[in-house]
Amino acid sequence: MARYTGPRLRISRRFGVPIFGASKYLERKNYGPGMHGPKSRRKHTDYALGLIEKQKLRYFYGLMEKQFRGVYEKALSRRGITGETMLQILETRLDNVVYHLGFGSTRSAARQMVAHGHIRVNGRKVNIPSYSLKVNDIVETKDTNVSKQMATKGMEISTSRSVPDWISLDRTGLKGTILRLPARDDIQPIANEQAVVEFYSR
Repeated sequence: MARYTGPRLRISRRFGVPIFGASKYLERKNYGPGMHGPKSRRKHTDYALGLIEKQKLRYFYGLMEKQFRGVYEKALSRRGITGETMLQILETRLDNVVYHLGFGSTRSAARQMVAHGHIRVNGRKVNIPSYSLKVNDIVETKDTNVSKQMATKGMEISTSRSVPDWISLDRTGLKGTILRLPARDDIQPIANEQAVVEFYSR
């Protein structure tokens, strides 16, 4: 499964936002990477601004370009506001919901749990991280000691993160339920999704 494995702090510094989580180093050096330190940069074109916003979202959710383009095209084919629909598709991916539930301390850890078969949806094993969840779907760990230990450890690390209102979590049973689709206010994206839509619609 293709994924970004390069230096994460460099990406966060390039875009000026904590894409892979908070970092004290990023707070100290809140300017782009490079050997010359902070320096003025020329003004970005509209195309460059759209590209930057697209890259922020792509790295944030851990998708390769082909996957992300597919999300946009799927959102475009549905009714509603394309940008908001795109965010809903990203948020309701199985790996992202596993991350929100706290079973994985990071999105990459959650993706690995899914890919290695530690997660079940409605009682059936699903090992596809991009699997799209629907309202009333139940996400739980596989009934093995290894799966439960991984989820418990992830939840211990993720205590500072709260579970979104559109998901319910049964900590004892290590399972969560999709109560509703997330609204735009529930998501609070790290990038401007409308700029991403405009970038792809050129």
